[in-house]
Amino acid sequence: VNQSLLRYWENEFDILKPKKNGKGDRFFRPEDVKNLKLIHHLLRQRKYTIEGAKEFLKSNKTAAQKFEMIRSLQKLKSFLLELKASL
Repeated sequence: VNQSLLRYWENEFDILKPKKNGKGDRFFRPEDVKNLKLIHHLLRQRKYTIEGAKEFLKSNKTAAQKFEMIRSLQKLKSFLLELKASL
């Protein structure tokens, strides 16, 4: 993702709060990276608008947990497909 897009998302979504040093460089914590992945998933894969993604995140406090579960299941699926192909 472009740096400018990250800065835009930081301004639009309240859940993104990276630490900044004196020069203004951003340091994303693991929690911020998870939130970025969730926002990317909502906007790019599920085709939400910015406003729709904001509403989804406000109304679904467990959205991050569901997203992590989906990601782990996708990893498991790809592993099983690779295993099947090697047989």
